[in-house]
Amino acid sequence: MPLLRSAFIALSRNRLLRHLGERSSIGIKLSSRFIAGMEIEDALRVAEAVNHQGMSVTLDSLGESVTSVAEAHKAADVYHRLLDAIAERKLDANVSVKLTQMGLGLSRDLAEGIAEDLVRHAHAARNFVRIDMEDSSLTQVTLDIVRRVHAKPDLRGSIGIVIQSYLYRSEADIEQLLADGIRVRLCKGAYKEPPEVAFPKKADVDANFIRLSCFLLDGPVYHGLATHDENMIAAIRSFATKHGIDSNRFEFQMLFGVRRDLQRQLVREGYKVRVYVPFGREWYPYFMRRLAERPANVFFLAKNLLRK
Repeated sequence: MPLLRSAFIALSRNRLLRHLGERSSIGIKLSSRFIAGMEIEDALRVAEAVNHQGMSVTLDSLGESVTSVAEAHKAADVYHRLLDAIAERKLDANVSVKLTQMGLGLSRDLAEGIAEDLVRHAHAARNFVRIDMEDSSLTQVTLDIVRRVHAKPDLRGSIGIVIQSYLYRSEADIEQLLADGIRVRLCKGAYKEPPEVAFPKKADVDANFIRLSCFLLDGPVYHGLATHDENMIAAIRSFATKHGIDSNRFEFQMLFGVRRDLQRQLVREGYKVRVYVPFGREWYPYFMRRLAERPANVFFLAKNLLRK
């Protein structure tokens, strides 16, 4: 399975396959399992349906590194439109943003300025912006930007971050984020990282996820724990019960199209669940990373593709 994971991560960076896949009807059909659609309206329609099932939503306009300032502002405009639509339709939803999509590869100041504008918009709309974490080369700059924006007195509580349990540094990062009062979305991590910076073994990544989850639950800030693994969910639930941590103090987060049965089960049992709903025409890298994370998804898609 590690070889399969590595293969799909490598494929996620293949520009030719990305170009072909994002423009083919078969590619779009396959991606629909994990992608809400190509347009904003598709994402809003899915968000409303998920809300009706008793779950919250995070909306993600897919796209990563941009190549011009104009592209960065165009990507940000999609998020401004999302924030307006969420408020207008009274959806239980926030947004997730990648800083490379906001121009981080061009200028740190550009990305930070765009991110701050989005957070100000969210704050005015009583909403929230989650800054996604990308590969380890961007961990520190992402943390720095989030901490600076959050430190502005009028924006505290309106911005959060993602931390990946496969990085050795994550425990120290979480300690600092908790001290700052910044909300964390904890996930395992979906990029190919060298053993110098990340746990190479899945068992170690999983163990660190549980350890960091308990660390977060012990704090006073509301966090999101992103996993589809029933064993890890059981461990988190057991810790929360043992320490008298109410289920309203945290949420489980899962991806659109993955373990829908488990999502509904957790809601029935009184837990808060948020579904990460991506959309947009630049879906290929995200799609390939979902296949890398969970090889069972490959067989599911192959089975459905062969159906008439």
